[in-house]
Amino acid sequence: MIIFEKIRWKNFLSTGNHYIEIDLTQKDTTLIVGTNGAGKSTVLDALTFSLFNKPFRKISKGQLVNTVNEKDCKVEVEFSTGSTEWKVIRGIKPNSFEIHRNGTVLDQFSSANDQQKWLEQNVLKMNYKSFTQIVILGSSTFVPFMQLSASNRREVIEDLLDIKIFSSMNNLIKDKIRVLREEIKTLSLKKESLTDKVRMQEDFINEIESRGKEDIEDKNGKIKELEVEVATHMEMNTIKECDISDLIKKQEKVTGATEKLRTLGGLKGKISNKVSTITKEHKFFTDNTVCPTCDQDIEEEFRINRIKDAQNKAKELQSGYKELEEAIKNEEEREHQFTALSKEITQLTHGISKNNTRISGCQRQIRDLESEIQRITEQLANRNTEHDKLATFKDNLTTTYDDLSSRKDTINYHDFAYSLLKDGGVKSKIIKKYLPLINQQVNRYLQMMDFYINFTLDEEFNETVQSPIHEDFSYASFSEGEKMRIDLALLFTWREVARMKNSVNTNLLIMDEVFDSSLDGMGTEEFLKIIRYVIKDANIFVISHKTGMEDKFESMIKFEKVKGFSRMVD
Repeated sequence: MIIFEKIRWKNFLSTGNHYIEIDLTQKDTTLIVGTNGAGKSTVLDALTFSLFNKPFRKISKGQLVNTVNEKDCKVEVEFSTGSTEWKVIRGIKPNSFEIHRNGTVLDQFSSANDQQKWLEQNVLKMNYKSFTQIVILGSSTFVPFMQLSASNRREVIEDLLDIKIFSSMNNLIKDKIRVLREEIKTLSLKKESLTDKVRMQEDFINEIESRGKEDIEDKNGKIKELEVEVATHMEMNTIKECDISDLIKKQEKVTGATEKLRTLGGLKGKISNKVSTITKEHKFFTDNTVCPTCDQDIEEEFRINRIKDAQNKAKELQSGYKELEEAIKNEEEREHQFTALSKEITQLTHGISKNNTRISGCQRQIRDLESEIQRITEQLANRNTEHDKLATFKDNLTTTYDDLSSRKDTINYHDFAYSLLKDGGVKSKIIKKYLPLINQQVNRYLQMMDFYINFTLDEEFNETVQSPIHEDFSYASFSEGEKMRIDLALLFTWREVARMKNSVNTNLLIMDEVFDSSLDGMGTEEFLKIIRYVIKDANIFVISHKTGMEDKFESMIKFEKVKGFSRMVD
């Protein structure tokens, strides 16, 4: 149980630089009065701001600071849970948030959000919505239970019944299921990859063992064929080289014919010129007895001698000319032989070159085949290593299968747990168990307030309302005063359930202006009876500006505003 003991504040809303402090345990019933704007409802905002960092009314955080002093806004609340004393201090300008346990401030290294979460989950055991449904009933900005959304209604009930842990567990399981599904997806991909690796490795090993020797034999056969071809071409080259050698020797014998032909040709030209000159001389002396130039008689004996001499020279030259032509003919024949031999040598050389090209190609193919044989031989020699690889792949595949199976089993368990922890699972069964009690208590409090209807909530927290006069009413169909009685009945019921469960049970109950507008006279009297005689172990504060109720409360606190600042009046 949470026992709220004291609350104090300064520079908060209309409060000035001096603390206003209220003892929350001094009396069982306390009336808080004051004119509009005097600050009597400030205690609500101070309480929720100190605990949850948000005011009760729709006021922004910046508007909480007193507009005159504009700084040093501070709220402190003291309470106990069992034997542990707590104090929460929260401030604005400067911002501050401290949690004290038994007089010692807690570690502040964590963020303010984390500290707030820890305070709500581990100390208060409730959030803002649940707190306002159990501790506070307001008339203006307060949202009653029946006006909350379905999810917020469920949240309040789960806090009351102390089953919110199931929602937290469900969220954790949901996260684990998401992680498991990702892991299953990853493992499935890994399994497929390893399966392919095993298959390919098996095929590789089979290929090595079944085709390796055959490939080696085939390649060795090709190498022998190529070696025979190389030997054949080399032998052919040897023959051709011998033929070339013979041809060169033959060529040496007819070497120089071209040069001799040039010499003989020149000599032939000179002889031809000489014969032509002698022929002209012979003809001149044969045809002329008188010199055509000087008209003198040519001596006959001289002329005859010259003619004979020319005839003799001509015969010699003609004889030498014939010999020369014969010599030229012989050299031309030798030149022809030289050319024929050169052509034959060229053809043989070309043949040797082709053979060498083919020999090189065959030798390259032999080297490639030998490399292939070496590779296959090494693979055959190292097939144990390939078997080791295969064994490793299979071991990894088995492990992956086991991991995948384990993850699938785990996710099945989590799915089952998730279905149990969903709203329709264990929580619904617990809520269903308490619904008759809840409905009984609500109707009990309604009857105490002379409101004779049958009000029931179902498992989805939707209401069914029946009356002696009309059936199938709804919360929205009632007047504001009737709605207020239902809201009060639910508030008292939630407090009773919290007390029974010892979950979010607290001594504090604050009601803001519940008498001032919505409750009629009869309702007010019955309500006062309830809070006086029915509500147990509670310190009740009623905020009102309605007069004539002072004698119905054990104590009264009055607020007034002086010079723009709110203060308590003794």
